[in-house]
Amino acid sequence: MTQDGQRLLMVIDDEPAQRRLVAAIAGRRGWRTIVAGDAAVAMAMLDTPDGMALDAVLVDHWSPDRDAAALVAELHATRPALPILLLTANGSIAGAVAAMRAGASDFLVKPLAADRLLAALDAAVGAHHVGELRPLSEKLSEPLPFDAIVGSAPRFRTALAIAAKAARARVPVVIEGEGGTGKQVVAEAIHAASPRARRPMIRVDCAAIATNLIESELFGHERGAFPGAFERRTGRIEAADGSTLYLDGIGELPFDAQVRLLRVLQSGEVHAVGARHARPIDVRIIAASSKPLADEVEAGRFREDLYYQLNVVHVAIPPLRERPGDIAALARHLMARIARQPGLRQLGITDDAIALLAGYGWPGNVRQLQNALFRAAVRCEGDALTRADFPQIATLADDPDAVAVPPRAADAGGVTLFASDGNLRALEEIEADVIRLAIGHYRGRMSEVARRLGIGRSTLYRKLGELGIDQGAA
Repeated sequence: MTQDGQRLLMVIDDEPAQRRLVAAIAGRRGWRTIVAGDAAVAMAMLDTPDGMALDAVLVDHWSPDRDAAALVAELHATRPALPILLLTANGSIAGAVAAMRAGASDFLVKPLAADRLLAALDAAVGAHHVGELRPLSEKLSEPLPFDAIVGSAPRFRTALAIAAKAARARVPVVIEGEGGTGKQVVAEAIHAASPRARRPMIRVDCAAIATNLIESELFGHERGAFPGAFERRTGRIEAADGSTLYLDGIGELPFDAQVRLLRVLQSGEVHAVGARHARPIDVRIIAASSKPLADEVEAGRFREDLYYQLNVVHVAIPPLRERPGDIAALARHLMARIARQPGLRQLGITDDAIALLAGYGWPGNVRQLQNALFRAAVRCEGDALTRADFPQIATLADDPDAVAVPPRAADAGGVTLFASDGNLRALEEIEADVIRLAIGHYRGRMSEVARRLGIGRSTLYRKLGELGIDQGAA
């Protein structure tokens, strides 16, 4: 840290544009940035006053004079306590694993998203958000169908049921949930179950695009539409014609772009910037937000008419702290996915590690759990992860200020027995939750559900009707 209290970040990268982007993003959190074009310059700078005051280092995966893992190892040997972040190309998992084993704290994937870098920097200086970086589901692209999504908590299964019902329709969908809950996973499952699945889903991170570029990015522009428009650009909406457009962080859209998007929804046409005529478009929009859009409307930050156009189907994904009974199954599922990555292997996970993970509140949700498991797997030398492989979480588990799971939320492995007032819930409500949990656990195989619950199939279907449970809602 500098004398004036500013955090100091060293960026080791030979690309001036990338260095400027990092400096601009980090500056939003009050960080000052110093740059080194190659490894030799960076090592020399460590002996300068600025180098001695460093709070973190960001290393590009490609350095003109040094292998990234070798550079990380040299930096780590020189300054063991200095957090080192690796910026890597999408898909370069093997290189990222090598760098982490050499001492990197974590890695981010190009193109760099502002919120991911800021979260990484916050974590580097000791924020209570262990591993809340770019989600592993984005680093390791592997869309899941609905029947492969892990989770049996009633609210989570209900959200999946609503999403599954909406999949075959053309109507817009709004997915809301805290950061890291799996909104993109659900969006991909909706797309995969829809008639549009033959074409790829187009994803736009609304928060990651500069305000002055968002309209061109979404709607496209014609040549000469504005200074610098030297050729026609196809917008993301047009690129999604016949497919699905996933708008992540929809609440971050500027008002002008909200108006243009509303026209697309109302007219079924897209009008590129500078174009004389609109173009008919057949696109299904799935919008996601980590903030309740109804609150954004109330605060005047989001158009009410656009909200109602988008919110035909509403999917609310609960945070992981409200479904602690799912953590054991989630952890094992994620470990299996991690094991398939280059440089990694299949590992078990012990009961004491599961108990630790289940007792933590996961403010970063599934995203945070994924990255904590990934870090532990990279550094594990045994055949199974133990409590000792999660030292940061173990420390936070003993911290009274850390997020903890409410004791009653974990009752019955996902079925809550007590109401918020401390009294037992009605037997009918508990029975409905048990049936939903069983249907989710046995993937909708109703004969197996009936057998495990000790009732006949006809009785099971009668209870579904009496309790108002949709078969897909479990």
